[in-house]
Amino acid sequence: MRTLDSNTSLRIAVQKSGRLTDKTLKLLEGIGLKFDDYKRSLLVRCLNFDVELLLIRDDDIPEYVEDGVCDLGFVGANVVEEDQADVTILRGLNYGVCRLSLAAPKEDKLKSAEDFSGKKIATSYPGITGRFFESRNIDVQVITLSGSVEIAPRLEIADAISDLVSTGGTLKANGLEEVIKIFDSETQLVKTNKPLSNGKSELIEKILQRIEGYQKAANSRYIMMNAPEKAVPRIKEIIPSLKSPTVMPLADNGMVAVHTVIPLTTFWDVMEQLKEVGATGIVMLPIESMIV
Repeated sequence: MRTLDSNTSLRIAVQKSGRLTDKTLKLLEGIGLKFDDYKRSLLVRCLNFDVELLLIRDDDIPEYVEDGVCDLGFVGANVVEEDQADVTILRGLNYGVCRLSLAAPKEDKLKSAEDFSGKKIATSYPGITGRFFESRNIDVQVITLSGSVEIAPRLEIADAISDLVSTGGTLKANGLEEVIKIFDSETQLVKTNKPLSNGKSELIEKILQRIEGYQKAANSRYIMMNAPEKAVPRIKEIIPSLKSPTVMPLADNGMVAVHTVIPLTTFWDVMEQLKEVGATGIVMLPIESMIV
């Protein structure tokens, strides 16, 4: 195990248990960081990098990063926004995606923010919710609950709720209807605004570069195909590749092999166009990581 140097090693805050934990640990492993026993310890050292993880409640992460106890943190944007934490957002990470929305019983037929005027709204996010209505000069009573917010209208604790929504299934199960989206959230990598040594700053840049490559790889696919050589100019127009594709001659006269990387979201449309210009044997392969 590596010996950590407080001037260069990074301490990263990660949610100990919750909806972001597994994907965050998978990302860290995907960029080459190796850890042991992270399910049994609160402070875990990296085996091959000058990094240690502090596994804590997600609500505590912004404060730990703001105070400089941790240099970096993986946390939901909703938590950072709720606390108005004094941290730097380095990048969004495209997982843990959800939204904070106002919801009310379907029979109440609330449609606009103004319709909530004078209502009691239960939420675990009084900061975001309160600021939403204050910015619109709408008077509401915000009731703070720590959990089971969706049941508040049925218990007559509140008229409506403000809660995180992913699919909306929980709202429907409780007879609620999503009315207005207040805030979009995803997992973010945040950095402390406390002074950092040059060694730590350099290490953060390395981690950011690895994350960028990991995310691009996750959203890209390596494709290979055979095609008539005369079709190569048209293939180059069709393929939304990072750079010019690799083109290699085949044993069959007039035929070439074409290799390139394309965004996963465009694969099927691209494949259909490639077949129309004579491409055959099209193979798609996943990419573990890439440096761009």
